[in-house]
Amino acid sequence: MSRSLKKGAYVDPRVLKKVVALKNSGKRAPIKTWSRACVISPEMVGVTFLVHNGKDFLSVLVDENMVGHRLGEFSPTRKFVRHGGKMAKEQEAAAVAKAAPAPAAAAAPAKK
Repeated sequence: MSRSLKKGAYVDPRVLKKVVALKNSGKRAPIKTWSRACVISPEMVGVTFLVHNGKDFLSVLVDENMVGHRLGEFSPTRKFVRHGGKMAKEQEAAAVAKAAPAPAAAAAPAKK
């Protein structure tokens, strides 16, 4: 559900304070934050954030296309490993065997 228009977008005041201080200092250090719900404002463009995903801090470089989105959208909380099981392993092994040339054929010299 979206936030009320009369309230405006939620921008964490601590994050905004850090962004302003970083821009005034001229440094390029990333800002570490746990505020995933913070909406990206135009002042944040060009700043690198380290957004917490529950385990690690993922680096997010903000550009103009991200304005209006939340910081948490660019730091996924789930890691996809892969589908499958025994059948997937067999298919993967077969694909590797097809892609690699036979070592015996490459090592044997051609007869004249």
